[in-house]
Amino acid sequence: MPLATPDELTKAAQHLSTRDPVLARIIKRAGLPTFEPHTDYYGALVNSIVGQQLSVKAAAAIKQRFRALFDGKLPTPEQILEKSVEELRAIGFSNAKGRYVHDLAHHVIEGKVRFDKLDTQSNEEIIAELTDVKGVGEWTVHMFLIFCMGRLDVLPTGDLGIRAGVRALYDFKDLPTPEQVAEVAQKHGWHPYESAASWYVWRSLDNEPI
Repeated sequence: MPLATPDELTKAAQHLSTRDPVLARIIKRAGLPTFEPHTDYYGALVNSIVGQQLSVKAAAAIKQRFRALFDGKLPTPEQILEKSVEELRAIGFSNAKGRYVHDLAHHVIEGKVRFDKLDTQSNEEIIAELTDVKGVGEWTVHMFLIFCMGRLDVLPTGDLGIRAGVRALYDFKDLPTPEQVAEVAQKHGWHPYESAASWYVWRSLDNEPI
């Protein structure tokens, strides 16, 4: 699968520009997508759980307090399990979110989630593995695949920003369904650069994607 290297992002922009005149206008204005993939997969998933359903400011504050429990560092799965849900609630976690980070820790310790194997797995395999963790849904994994792993062939059909952007760009009367988003992608030749196409759809709304 294509990854978000400078060369591949250039190819993505060229590919989409020649196949989709709607995106071509956005590409001309926006330039190349600003993906910055990294390999701290564990840290990215912990942070995504901690920051769920919070404003950027609130998430940053809780992440800081969370690390403060562990001398300012990202805790290992074993260290997370040393803290009770009640202790996590004391720094701003919901009861559910405390259970979610515990469940992630258990999955890692038990080998049900293997971050060292993700690079060899398909998108579908990664989605199946990570959504087995409580509190990690398909949207979270789509964002993980795009912005952490830098995979360029991911189409987050359930993302509300994508659906709103597709409605505006492709003249849908109502908010398109995930299936209709997939149809737009196929019709306009986004594959294998669906992630880049999604970034341009987000940019059309002047939204930050994450």
